[in-house]
Amino acid sequence: MPESGGSRAQRAHIPTSGAGPGADADLATGADGHPAVPHGDAGALAVDPAAPQATAPAGLPGAPGSAALPAPAAKAARRTGLLVTLVLGGLTALPPLSMDMYLPALPAVTDSLSAPAATIQLTLTACLAGMALGQLVVGPMSDRWGRRTPLLLGMVVYVLATALCALAPTAGLLIGFRLLQGLAGAAGIVIARAVVRDLYDGVEMARFFSTLMLISGVAPIIAPLIGGQVMRFTDWRGIFVVLTAVGIALTLVVWKWLHETLPPAARHTGGVTDALRTMRGLLADRVFTGYMIAGGLAFAVLFAYISASPFVVQEIYGASPQTFSLLFGLNSIGLIAVGQINGKLLVGRFRLDKVLGFGLAVIVLAAVALLLMTTGVFGEVGLVPVAAGLFVLMSAMGLAMPNTNAQALMRTKHAAGSASALLGTSSFLIGAVASPLVGIAGEDTAVPMAVVQVVCAVAAVGCFLLLCRPWQRAGREAGGL
Repeated sequence: MPESGGSRAQRAHIPTSGAGPGADADLATGADGHPAVPHGDAGALAVDPAAPQATAPAGLPGAPGSAALPAPAAKAARRTGLLVTLVLGGLTALPPLSMDMYLPALPAVTDSLSAPAATIQLTLTACLAGMALGQLVVGPMSDRWGRRTPLLLGMVVYVLATALCALAPTAGLLIGFRLLQGLAGAAGIVIARAVVRDLYDGVEMARFFSTLMLISGVAPIIAPLIGGQVMRFTDWRGIFVVLTAVGIALTLVVWKWLHETLPPAARHTGGVTDALRTMRGLLADRVFTGYMIAGGLAFAVLFAYISASPFVVQEIYGASPQTFSLLFGLNSIGLIAVGQINGKLLVGRFRLDKVLGFGLAVIVLAAVALLLMTTGVFGEVGLVPVAAGLFVLMSAMGLAMPNTNAQALMRTKHAAGSASALLGTSSFLIGAVASPLVGIAGEDTAVPMAVVQVVCAVAAVGCFLLLCRPWQRAGREAGGL
């Protein structure tokens, strides 16, 4: 079967596995009673042409008749497509902005609220926990009521919670408001992925995820810089004022320009029990679970780097904060650049599983090289070889993360919101478990960071091979099934 993909309006019908609680049966059997057939290399399932169809909103590239549009209309269509891209990118960038803009202010918050540093650190933990748990709530809500209403509700709550953070008189209240901020901010993460699943399929979805990585990947780079500049003119509360303004602006943009992408016929009608049943059905899909865990483990490698690199680069190898910032920025640029190579050059020319497998293999090799260097197998090495290993490892994330998300979501048209929630929550939780382990032996050795990265990377490859079994789908496609 040839590889294919594109916006949903470019096909006569959409690959899906049903809608509602009975969808799990469709994972094995198509609507006509025959075995379901994977769509391209995605593993998404074809359905009866009479099934409800979702199309790209008017003006998006690939919408009906867009190829024959006159020049002015074609330009308008491109502008609309770019606007949707920027809106979704802004939604995925908002959580890292909420986390990282606040980092330069931690010492000032400690002094202002007269609280121990460990207590103020809980404001970061609370926000991260909120983002993880909030996705489990918002995802099923978006499958039941559509994408637009839960997203707008989440954005409004985010704005209110962020404003309350700016006014918090005590550390305890700040922790509570940060938890609420994370819970509400999760709406942007989970619904942005679900909207991409509504609009795109196949290689086009993988390309779109790579584009989102470009936008959202810039946020962690510039967020601390913005926070530091804000601190030059005001105190730490001013950072939350800026985030409140960003939230208001993004809410207005969503309200005006991001239209509903999930048609009523494709929505779930059940309550909490139905949502739990849907998630259980998703987790029962071996291939989906394989991509989910592999993606979460790859994300854990990234979390281990973020948690340990400030100490590894500055405390162990004696680099200045400016050098660390430069290396952190270069690694982020490498991740973004490879993500764009993935979306623009590799996706569509190679099977997604091949690209994903190559990315995971590079991550394993880089992690093993870092372990050998940090344990002294090559003798005493300086910062340059270690920085090079970290750069290769981080860059390869641009092949792993967008493709695990794309491959998992291609199987879950019937519950894209719930699937997106599981993907996001698993990544945050696995990363949150892995990141504290990098400091288990103290701040004077980089070995724990490398060990965590090797273990998580090898486990990701194991999940990919044992659960996803990409060679089986490749064989079916080669046989014309």
